[in-house]
Amino acid sequence: MSSSETPGDGGVPWLRPSAEGAVLTLHVQPGAKRTEVAGVHGEALKIRLAAPPMDGKANEALVAFLAGRLGVPRGRVVIVAGQTARAKRLRVEGVAPEAIRRALGGGA
Repeated sequence: MSSSETPGDGGVPWLRPSAEGAVLTLHVQPGAKRTEVAGVHGEALKIRLAAPPMDGKANEALVAFLAGRLGVPRGRVVIVAGQTARAKRLRVEGVAPEAIRRALGGGA
């Protein structure tokens, strides 16, 4: 955790405010039947992706899905850790953590 982040926002362990907006901790399941938010997985928000886990297609689909749900351009959603792993951290720029929590659900 960088100095610009604080522990989970409002008791939501997968969401942390940052100077740019927020950082999300995700558990991604590629190759699912459909793309959707699937609840909480440990301290991460679980997202199922219909895209296959090859050639970066799942990462592209993840960024597009989150940008669409949050109403921001794809360039504001950046994978900061976990390029090739199911456990990922993403930075969303210009969106308040509370707005992200409302858009994605997932609860505490």
